[in-house]
Amino acid sequence: MTVPAGSNGLVAEGISLAFGGLQVLNDVSMTLRPGVITGLIGPNGAGKTSLFNCLTGLYHGQRGRSSFAGTPLNGLGPAQRAACGITRSFQNLAMCPDLSLLENVLVGLTLKRRSGWFSAFVPTPAQRAEQRDAERRAMAALNELGIGSAAHEKPSDLPPGTLRLAEIARAITSEPTAILLDEPAAGLNAVETRDLTRALKRLMRSDLVLLVVEHDMDLIMELCEHIYVLNFGSMIASGTPAEIRAHPDVIRVYLGDDADA
Repeated sequence: MTVPAGSNGLVAEGISLAFGGLQVLNDVSMTLRPGVITGLIGPNGAGKTSLFNCLTGLYHGQRGRSSFAGTPLNGLGPAQRAACGITRSFQNLAMCPDLSLLENVLVGLTLKRRSGWFSAFVPTPAQRAEQRDAERRAMAALNELGIGSAAHEKPSDLPPGTLRLAEIARAITSEPTAILLDEPAAGLNAVETRDLTRALKRLMRSDLVLLVVEHDMDLIMELCEHIYVLNFGSMIASGTPAEIRAHPDVIRVYLGDDADA
Protein backbone atom coordinates (compact mmCIF):
# COMPACT_ATOMS: atom_id res chain seq x y z
CA MET A 1 0.00 0.00 0.00
CA THR A 2 1.61 3.24 -1.10
CA VAL A 3 1.57 6.53 0.77
CA PRO A 4 1.37 9.78 -1.21
CA ALA A 5 4.62 11.70 -1.16
CA GLY A 6 4.53 15.09 0.49
CA SER A 7 1.15 14.50 2.12
CA ASN A 8 0.08 17.31 4.44
CA GLY A 9 -1.83 14.85 6.59
CA LEU A 10 -0.75 12.31 9.19
CA VAL A 11 1.23 9.60 7.40
CA ALA A 12 2.48 6.24 8.64
CA GLU A 13 4.66 4.23 6.29
CA GLY A 14 5.87 0.66 6.77
CA ILE A 15 5.27 0.57 10.53
CA SER A 16 6.34 -2.73 12.11
CA LEU A 17 6.11 -3.39 15.84
CA ALA A 18 6.99 -6.45 17.89
CA PHE A 19 6.98 -7.22 21.58
CA GLY A 20 9.55 -9.92 22.16
CA GLY A 21 8.76 -12.60 19.60
CA LEU A 22 5.19 -11.39 19.04
CA GLN A 23 4.72 -9.39 15.83
CA VAL A 24 1.77 -7.05 16.39
CA LEU A 25 2.17 -4.77 13.34
CA ASN A 26 3.68 -5.81 10.04
CA ASP A 27 4.60 -3.17 7.43
CA VAL A 28 1.49 -1.06 8.05
CA SER A 29 0.94 2.13 6.05
CA MET A 30 -1.89 4.64 6.11
CA THR A 31 -2.56 8.27 5.27
CA LEU A 32 -4.98 10.40 7.26
CA ARG A 33 -5.95 13.39 5.14
CA PRO A 34 -7.27 16.75 6.35
CA GLY A 35 -10.99 17.20 5.81
CA VAL A 36 -11.64 13.46 5.74
CA ILE A 37 -13.06 11.42 8.63
CA THR A 38 -11.04 8.20 8.57
CA GLY A 39 -11.99 4.98 10.32
CA LEU A 40 -9.80 2.13 11.55
CA ILE A 41 -11.50 -1.20 12.18
CA GLY A 42 -10.54 -4.81 12.73
CA PRO A 43 -11.40 -7.74 14.98
CA ASN A 44 -10.06 -8.07 18.52
CA GLY A 45 -6.31 -8.57 18.45
CA ALA A 46 -5.94 -7.03 15.00
CA GLY A 47 -3.42 -4.42 16.17
CA LYS A 48 -5.67 -1.34 16.19
CA THR A 49 -4.59 -0.13 19.62
CA SER A 50 -0.92 -0.78 18.83
CA LEU A 51 -1.16 1.27 15.63
CA PHE A 52 -3.06 4.00 17.48
CA ASN A 53 -0.30 4.12 20.10
CA CYS A 54 2.36 4.34 17.38
CA LEU A 55 0.54 7.29 15.80
CA THR A 56 0.33 9.09 19.15
CA GLY A 57 3.93 8.40 20.15
CA LEU A 58 3.26 6.02 23.04
CA TYR A 59 4.86 3.17 21.09
CA HIS A 60 7.71 3.35 18.58
CA GLY A 61 7.93 0.74 15.87
CA GLN A 62 11.16 -1.11 15.13
CA ARG A 63 10.74 -0.21 11.45
CA GLY A 64 8.90 2.44 9.47
CA ARG A 65 8.41 6.16 9.71
CA SER A 66 5.64 8.67 10.31
CA SER A 67 5.12 12.36 9.65
CA PHE A 68 2.54 15.09 10.14
CA ALA A 69 2.17 17.96 7.68
CA GLY A 70 5.57 16.99 6.33
CA THR A 71 7.28 17.06 9.75
CA PRO A 72 8.97 13.76 10.75
CA LEU A 73 7.55 12.27 13.96
CA ASN A 74 9.95 9.38 14.55
CA GLY A 75 11.32 9.51 18.07
CA LEU A 76 8.74 12.03 19.31
CA GLY A 77 6.69 11.12 22.38
CA PRO A 78 3.04 11.99 23.12
CA ALA A 79 3.78 15.46 24.55
CA GLN A 80 5.98 16.40 21.59
CA ARG A 81 3.36 15.18 19.12
CA ALA A 82 0.70 17.14 21.00
CA ALA A 83 2.89 20.22 20.52
CA CYS A 84 2.77 19.46 16.77
CA GLY A 85 -1.04 19.60 16.89
CA ILE A 86 -1.87 15.90 17.40
CA THR A 87 -4.26 15.09 20.23
CA ARG A 88 -6.17 11.98 21.31
CA SER A 89 -9.00 10.70 23.46
CA PHE A 90 -8.92 7.66 25.73
CA GLN A 91 -11.14 4.59 25.96
CA ASN A 92 -11.36 4.89 29.74
CA LEU A 93 -12.99 8.08 30.93
CA ALA A 94 -10.85 9.87 33.50
CA MET A 95 -13.12 12.48 35.04
CA CYS A 96 -12.48 13.96 38.47
CA PRO A 97 -15.77 13.47 40.35
CA ASP A 98 -15.30 16.59 42.48
CA LEU A 99 -14.95 18.92 39.49
CA SER A 100 -17.66 20.17 37.17
CA LEU A 101 -17.70 19.09 33.55
CA LEU A 102 -16.24 22.46 32.55
CA GLU A 103 -13.44 22.15 35.10
CA ASN A 104 -12.64 18.64 33.88
CA VAL A 105 -12.33 19.96 30.32
CA LEU A 106 -10.08 22.77 31.56
CA VAL A 107 -7.58 20.12 32.65
CA GLY A 108 -6.81 19.65 28.96
CA LEU A 109 -5.39 23.17 28.86
CA THR A 110 -3.20 22.94 31.96
CA LEU A 111 0.01 22.11 30.11
CA LYS A 112 -0.61 24.91 27.60
CA ARG A 113 -0.55 27.68 30.17
CA ARG A 114 2.23 30.23 30.02
CA SER A 115 1.93 31.62 33.56
CA GLY A 116 4.74 30.80 35.98
CA TRP A 117 4.48 29.15 39.38
CA PHE A 118 4.30 32.48 41.20
CA SER A 119 0.93 33.34 39.65
CA ALA A 120 -0.58 30.20 41.18
CA PHE A 121 -0.23 31.88 44.59
CA VAL A 122 -0.52 35.54 43.61
CA PRO A 123 -2.75 35.84 40.52
CA THR A 124 -1.46 38.43 38.10
CA PRO A 125 -3.49 40.28 35.46
CA ALA A 126 -1.85 38.06 32.83
CA GLN A 127 -2.76 34.92 34.76
CA ARG A 128 -6.37 36.06 35.19
CA ALA A 129 -6.63 36.85 31.49
CA GLU A 130 -5.19 33.46 30.64
CA GLN A 131 -7.71 31.76 32.94
CA ARG A 132 -10.60 33.61 31.30
CA ASP A 133 -9.32 32.58 27.87
CA ALA A 134 -9.01 28.94 28.98
CA GLU A 135 -12.57 28.96 30.32
CA ARG A 136 -13.81 30.52 27.07
CA ARG A 137 -12.10 27.85 25.00
CA ALA A 138 -13.33 25.01 27.22
CA MET A 139 -16.89 26.33 27.08
CA ALA A 140 -16.65 26.73 23.30
CA ALA A 141 -15.57 23.08 23.01
CA LEU A 142 -18.53 21.91 25.10
CA ASN A 143 -20.91 24.03 23.01
CA GLU A 144 -19.40 22.76 19.77
CA LEU A 145 -20.21 19.21 20.85
CA GLY A 146 -23.72 20.13 22.02
CA ILE A 147 -23.23 19.65 25.78
CA GLY A 148 -22.69 23.22 26.95
CA SER A 149 -25.83 23.06 29.12
CA ALA A 150 -24.10 20.44 31.31
CA ALA A 151 -20.97 22.55 31.90
CA HIS A 152 -21.56 23.04 35.62
CA GLU A 153 -22.83 19.54 36.37
CA LYS A 154 -20.76 16.89 38.17
CA PRO A 155 -19.74 13.81 36.12
CA SER A 156 -21.64 11.49 38.47
CA ASP A 157 -24.89 13.23 37.50
CA LEU A 158 -24.38 12.83 33.76
CA PRO A 159 -24.99 9.94 31.32
CA PRO A 160 -22.13 8.11 29.57
CA GLY A 161 -22.84 9.80 26.25
CA THR A 162 -22.28 13.26 27.72
CA LEU A 163 -19.07 12.13 29.42
CA ARG A 164 -17.77 10.70 26.13
CA LEU A 165 -18.39 14.01 24.43
CA ALA A 166 -16.67 15.80 27.31
CA GLU A 167 -13.60 13.62 26.80
CA ILE A 168 -13.55 14.73 23.16
CA ALA A 169 -14.10 18.35 24.25
CA ARG A 170 -11.02 18.04 26.45
CA ALA A 171 -9.07 16.84 23.41
CA ILE A 172 -10.09 19.80 21.23
CA THR A 173 -9.54 22.64 23.71
CA SER A 174 -5.92 22.95 22.56
CA GLU A 175 -7.24 23.58 19.01
CA PRO A 176 -5.40 20.63 17.44
CA THR A 177 -5.08 19.95 13.73
CA ALA A 178 -5.27 16.17 14.20
CA ILE A 179 -7.64 14.34 16.56
CA LEU A 180 -7.36 10.59 17.13
CA LEU A 181 -10.33 9.00 18.91
CA ASP A 182 -9.95 5.61 20.59
CA GLU A 183 -13.32 3.81 20.63
CA PRO A 184 -15.42 6.90 21.41
CA ALA A 185 -18.68 4.89 21.28
CA ALA A 186 -17.59 2.34 23.91
CA GLY A 187 -20.37 1.83 26.46
CA LEU A 188 -22.90 4.02 24.66
CA ASN A 189 -26.45 3.06 23.75
CA ALA A 190 -27.94 3.56 20.29
CA VAL A 191 -29.28 7.07 21.02
CA GLU A 192 -25.98 8.23 22.51
CA THR A 193 -24.08 6.76 19.55
CA ARG A 194 -26.25 8.73 17.13
CA ASP A 195 -25.61 11.90 19.15
CA LEU A 196 -21.87 11.17 19.03
CA THR A 197 -22.00 10.68 15.25
CA ARG A 198 -23.77 14.01 14.75
CA ALA A 199 -21.33 15.78 17.06
CA LEU A 200 -18.29 14.45 15.21
CA LYS A 201 -19.75 15.50 11.87
CA ARG A 202 -20.25 19.04 13.23
CA LEU A 203 -16.69 19.03 14.54
CA MET A 204 -15.15 18.24 11.16
CA ARG A 205 -13.50 20.98 9.09
CA SER A 206 -11.35 21.11 5.98
CA ASP A 207 -8.01 21.49 7.78
CA LEU A 208 -8.63 18.85 10.47
CA VAL A 209 -7.34 15.26 10.46
CA LEU A 210 -9.82 13.00 12.28
CA LEU A 211 -9.26 9.29 12.95
CA VAL A 212 -11.87 7.11 14.66
CA VAL A 213 -10.88 3.65 15.93
CA GLU A 214 -14.05 1.69 16.63
CA HIS A 215 -15.77 -1.68 16.96
CA ASP A 216 -19.16 -0.17 16.15
CA MET A 217 -19.46 -0.88 12.43
CA ASP A 218 -22.69 1.08 12.01
CA LEU A 219 -21.03 4.22 13.37
CA ILE A 220 -17.94 3.75 11.19
CA MET A 221 -19.97 3.16 8.04
CA GLU A 222 -22.16 6.21 8.62
CA LEU A 223 -19.46 8.58 9.85
CA CYS A 224 -16.30 7.79 7.88
CA GLU A 225 -15.43 8.64 4.31
CA HIS A 226 -12.39 6.37 4.20
CA ILE A 227 -11.79 3.19 6.19
CA TYR A 228 -8.73 1.05 6.88
CA VAL A 229 -9.04 -2.57 8.03
CA LEU A 230 -6.42 -4.37 10.12
CA ASN A 231 -6.21 -8.10 10.73
CA PHE A 232 -3.42 -9.90 12.59
CA GLY A 233 -1.25 -6.78 12.39
CA SER A 234 -1.52 -6.33 8.60
CA MET A 235 -3.60 -3.88 6.59
CA ILE A 236 -5.94 -6.02 4.52
CA ALA A 237 -8.19 -3.36 2.97
CA SER A 238 -8.62 0.37 2.46
CA GLY A 239 -11.39 2.29 0.77
CA THR A 240 -14.81 3.91 0.97
CA PRO A 241 -17.53 2.36 3.13
CA ALA A 242 -19.09 0.77 0.03
CA GLU A 243 -15.75 -0.70 -1.03
CA ILE A 244 -15.09 -2.04 2.47
CA ARG A 245 -18.53 -3.66 2.69
CA ALA A 246 -17.87 -5.51 -0.58
CA HIS A 247 -14.23 -6.40 0.03
CA PRO A 248 -13.86 -10.22 0.12
CA ASP A 249 -11.14 -10.19 2.79
CA VAL A 250 -13.24 -7.99 5.05
CA ILE A 251 -16.27 -10.21 4.56
CA ARG A 252 -14.15 -13.26 5.40
CA VAL A 253 -12.72 -11.68 8.56
CA TYR A 254 -16.04 -10.41 9.91
CA LEU A 255 -18.50 -12.98 8.62
CA GLY A 256 -16.38 -16.08 8.11
CA ASP A 257 -15.74 -18.06 4.97
CA ASP A 258 -18.78 -19.97 3.69
CA ALA A 259 -16.44 -22.69 2.56
CA ASP A 260 -15.62 -23.40 6.20
CA ALA A 261 -19.27 -23.91 7.16
